[in-house]
Amino acid sequence: MRRGIYLIEEVDFRPMNSRKPLEYLTWLTRYKKEDERLDRPELTKGLSIRSREIDLVGAFYAVGITGHQQFKAVTLWDCHGGWDGGWRQMMNIYDGVDDRLFLSDIDDLRFSALSRPLGAAGGSPAVADLLAEGYAAPFYLFESAQVRPGAALDYLAAVKDERAPVLADHGHRLVGLYEVLFCDTEVVTIWGMSLDDHLATQRARDAALGLDDEVEADPRLLDWGKRARNFLDGPWRETLLAPFPGSRLAP
Repeated sequence: MRRGIYLIEEVDFRPMNSRKPLEYLTWLTRYKKEDERLDRPELTKGLSIRSREIDLVGAFYAVGITGHQQFKAVTLWDCHGGWDGGWRQMMNIYDGVDDRLFLSDIDDLRFSALSRPLGAAGGSPAVADLLAEGYAAPFYLFESAQVRPGAALDYLAAVKDERAPVLADHGHRLVGLYEVLFCDTEVVTIWGMSLDDHLATQRARDAALGLDDEVEADPRLLDWGKRARNFLDGPWRETLLAPFPGSRLAP
């Protein structure tokens, strides 16, 4: 089985205008829903490449109060067929810099966008399998971390073996373990959970710190933080994402 190749994109909207992320996510989910019916990829004027193999599996509004710069949208794309499938189709549009590669239909809507190609690590679920199962969660935990050069896959293996069972006990389901490609210092993980499970996890951690005496402590949450420092070499952050209605991973 070939490696899963994904793309995550963070889009921000400035000056602050709360309608812009709504407008962007509505536009994006609508046209990608249409793409699910395409028989073959097509390069179009204004909408760039349209293809069912470049699959918008997640469209999220970033929950600003958890640490995102406001306002922001985050999207997760599955390149069906891996390198030789959806990734090749995306790369093909840059050959010759055809003027149709530009998303002119949304000129001036976005302020900036950061795209990061992702390679699934060993033990990472295939998002297509989660969707086939009908899985969806009301919230998603988005981790982005800088690791020591060359330690990305080691960190992700530790997450799978040591952290995932702990978070599973707290109602978190692993959605993806990803090495950020074309660099050797960054990882991304994504987890689905309910709001109640998110809050209970935070309180169990507080209790382990001796800061909450009303709930049961789970010291394993702190143990993982210490273990993770064996791999980390820079910023580590977790933030929450709310799936946009009509997107594939939305309830």
